[in-house]
Amino acid sequence: MKTIVLLLVAAFVADQATGQWNANYASGRTTMVHLFEWKWDDIAAECERFLGPKGYAGVQVSPPNEHIVIMQSTVQRPWWERYQPVSYKLVTRSGDENAFKNMVDRCNAVGVRIYVDCVFNQMTPGSGTGIGGSPVDGGSMSYPGVPYGPNDFTPRSSCPSGSGDIENYGNAQQVRNCKLSGMPDLYQGSEYVRGKILEFLNRLTSYGVAGFRWDASKHMWPGDLKIISDRLSDLPTAKGFPAGSRPYIYMEVIDQGGEPITANEYFYIGRVTEFKYGRKLSDAFHKKTALKYLVNFGVGWGL
Repeated sequence: MKTIVLLLVAAFVADQATGQWNANYASGRTTMVHLFEWKWDDIAAECERFLGPKGYAGVQVSPPNEHIVIMQSTVQRPWWERYQPVSYKLVTRSGDENAFKNMVDRCNAVGVRIYVDCVFNQMTPGSGTGIGGSPVDGGSMSYPGVPYGPNDFTPRSSCPSGSGDIENYGNAQQVRNCKLSGMPDLYQGSEYVRGKILEFLNRLTSYGVAGFRWDASKHMWPGDLKIISDRLSDLPTAKGFPAGSRPYIYMEVIDQGGEPITANEYFYIGRVTEFKYGRKLSDAFHKKTALKYLVNFGVGWGL
């Protein structure tokens, strides 16, 4: 049986939200689920037979763009290949572009919004052919399916680590300018790179997507993300959104304390996933905090 994982997003207060802080939920709905690695056709069916009738508000879906295919002796087709982009073509093991568009339309029709997990901090370090047939050579930073080339990645001189990878999370320059797990680091300071990212995001918006989770936002400069956010297209009224509605943005910024990069650096751009939420709730049930203090759990705890 497939599991529905509830997605907790920091400090969401529907009647106070505006612009990209507004989740764009249909009236009376408040709960988003994460259908991780589901196929587009299966999500569409789930919206129609369960999520819509039961009053669910939205679904976060796995990254929809072309990724590398990982077939190694130690691991074959892991979930994380979806986080190693090859291009922004809408083809993955969840389905192709037509299946994606069909899913968005069918879910919107029953009051369930779609939120896309977007990966644009990095590209795959692998080489060969992407799942959609695009050639790729991560070693030379060549991605013809976009296209991206070596000049579209953060200059090596901007990364202060010896290896070119992130070695010290206590150094903000390393976290934002060096490679995450060996993956080539896209340079969002480039107008060309921003343009390609925006083409991808705005295409999704035109299909009726209500918002985005921005993966690895901690590894990108807030100023660059703000520029991208400001240039997003409004949500289409033809897909049932009120005029002037903005795509909902919520960012992955892992902030457990003790590091120079903090979640509040990103609050002026959009929402931020609260990584302390689960840990602090777990502490209460493990008797590290009295249960009575949960009466104001959430914003009252500074979350």
